[in-house]
Amino acid sequence: MTKAITRTDFKFPDQKGIYRGKVRDVYNIGDKYLLMVASDRISAFDVVLPEGIPYKGQVLNQIAAMFLDRVRDIVPTWNIASPDPNVTVGYRCEPYPVEMIVRGYLTGSSWRTYKSGARNICGIALPEGMKEHQRFDKPLITPTTKAEHGRHDEDISGDEIISSGLIPEKEYRKLEEYAMKLFLRGSEIAADHGLILVDTKYEFGKRNGDICLIDEIHTPDSSRYFYAEGYEDRFARGEQQKQLSKEFVREWLMVNGFQGRAGEKVPEMTPAFVTEISDRYIELYEKITGTKFARAEAEDPVSRIERNIMRFLPELK
Repeated sequence: MTKAITRTDFKFPDQKGIYRGKVRDVYNIGDKYLLMVASDRISAFDVVLPEGIPYKGQVLNQIAAMFLDRVRDIVPTWNIASPDPNVTVGYRCEPYPVEMIVRGYLTGSSWRTYKSGARNICGIALPEGMKEHQRFDKPLITPTTKAEHGRHDEDISGDEIISSGLIPEKEYRKLEEYAMKLFLRGSEIAADHGLILVDTKYEFGKRNGDICLIDEIHTPDSSRYFYAEGYEDRFARGEQQKQLSKEFVREWLMVNGFQGRAGEKVPEMTPAFVTEISDRYIELYEKITGTKFARAEAEDPVSRIERNIMRFLPELK
């Protein structure tokens, strides 16, 4: 029987604290390392939905681990090892207070903003007459501030980040450089597997004075992918693109009257819909990695995770 991982509550040696994000449970080990458990929780519109999605955490963790290892020549990364399919262990870094969003196409929230009449996103002017899913002449960097728990991230321009003192100019420009190089690398890897990396987010921190890439990258939670085959024909006909991301979950919620606003109720997630979401995540894993997804033992996944972490922790000493 497959069980979704919706919460962990471990007590590890030298554990200093735990932070629960929308998806990950992050354990502080000795103020030196972070132990990140990717749960099967799923969020949309900054709300954690009531049902977990089996294998979603494993998909996110293993895709992120693969990409982190493939970008070390661009920027130092926080991760050290993945002792369990749902776990990554790495260095504790001091995070920057912004997320670097890179957009290659006018889609998702950027399209909704454009459709409402806005022609400026994060200080970047957009031309009239653009269509949904249209490719930008060059990728745009549209940062957001990191919101407090339960609040929405807010768009901010690079100039505002610098002028407000959030990040020194020299460091912020380096973040832009890294973000663009990472997006181009991710796009190349996606293209090798018949996909288009549409948009994504990157988070950075500092360790011993050096900038490091932190958190996940290029997963279906942090990124949007289109199938490359048929993109041009669908765009010419004004049709929706075939995509691999959790955008279809957001669209399903909107159709059913939920966008995270006060008073709105999350619609019922049937077992069939939960299975559909799980299958979509697994499909993206296999598409982007080019390998068959191997389901981890799921009868008692929390105990499995704890065993594997306890076996690994002595290696950090």
